Amino acid sequence: MTDLSRRRLLTGTGLAMGAGAAAGAGLVQLGKPESASAAASGGSIPFHGLHQAGIATPVQERLHFASFDLGTRSPAEAAGLMKAWTAAAVRMTAAEEIGRGATGRALAPPDDTGETLEMHASRLTLTVGFGPSFFTRLNLPAPDRLRELPPFRGDRLDPARSGGDVCVQACADDPQVAVHAVRNLARIAAGKASLRWSQIGFGRTASTTPEEKTPRNLMGFKDGTNNIAMDDRSKLNRHVWVGEEGPGWMEGGSYLVTRRIRMHLDIWDRTPLKQQEDVIGRYKRTGAPYGGTREFDPVRIHALPPASHVRLAHPDSNGGSRILRRGYSYTDGTDGQGRLDAGLFFIAYQRDPEEGFVKLQRSLSARDSLNAFIQHVGSGIWACPGGVRPGSFWGEALFS
Repeated sequence: MTDLSRRRLLTGTGLAMGAGAAAGAGLVQLGKPESASAAASGGSIPFHGLHQAGIATPVQERLHFASFDLGTRSPAEAAGLMKAWTAAAVRMTAAEEIGRGATGRALAPPDDTGETLEMHASRLTLTVGFGPSFFTRLNLPAPDRLRELPPFRGDRLDPARSGGDVCVQACADDPQVAVHAVRNLARIAAGKASLRWSQIGFGRTASTTPEEKTPRNLMGFKDGTNNIAMDDRSKLNRHVWVGEEGPGWMEGGSYLVTRRIRMHLDIWDRTPLKQQEDVIGRYKRTGAPYGGTREFDPVRIHALPPASHVRLAHPDSNGGSRILRRGYSYTDGTDGQGRLDAGLFFIAYQRDPEEGFVKLQRSLSARDSLNAFIQHVGSGIWACPGGVRPGSFWGEALFS
């Protein structure tokens, strides 16, 4: 166990012993994933813990993802921004107003924009990550495993929808709650960071608990059937959470990869059902893999078409490599040619990007028959630090 692990354990234990009953009950949960029942729609998900909420948390229905560019080269100013953001996030995830709230002093702008007054927390989670350019700008040492993603066959990435120094993932069951969170963080960042790009998402395309029915993506297929469950600590520790390989401030954190994947739905919708199923490797109605009859039947990769998506993405085809998915569908109007600009905003967490997303995408980009119907148009990678203890802030150990 590292010194950081010991400090977190001792700090959490001391706080729990000295806190009242209600606070103590919350602190006991620091090292445990939130239960689906405790995170019922409309309720609050604890902000503090050994891991950032929004990673192995039960997946909410809505997303507002935002990428920011820093306007400072001062680590102290960046730390100040993270401290202010954390204070606001603690209140917003508890359905509380920021600072003086939406009223305050009559001759000054309110501290909170106010569009979520009288609304529930809607299971809001806020997750922060630092991109490779963050460390370059601030002249701070980056984690060894945080590298810009390599180019992949078929990529057509838009720089205006890719990268960024800092990212914020806001997930909630109400879109207004998620948008409110990003909007207020952007206001707090004025003069220190500016919004680079953002993405609204809906209709989660993955689940992390057995209670959640596997969702369908815009192609109509169940997506994320074999995702890592939030209560599977062995797989989370092996594939998702950073361990003692560090750096210390990343222990309990994870590496985040996002891809904006446009779906050519006009072509897909004219494709025969059998061909669609051959492309995916599952039956559309039941979600069962080829060779099975039910969705969760074991995938026998040799029963699937050689270039099918499920076969090429399966751990057995990639040396056991796995990622934790939290994707969302998106629609952004039309492309000016009468076609929907729609698809998947892919979100994946992993302990090692090279052994996670990079390995999988190299295989998929080279052979996946799904490539005829999709195109990767946006991309990003960030290091998401470990969880925040009460009284601390996002990435504090990095700055100290």
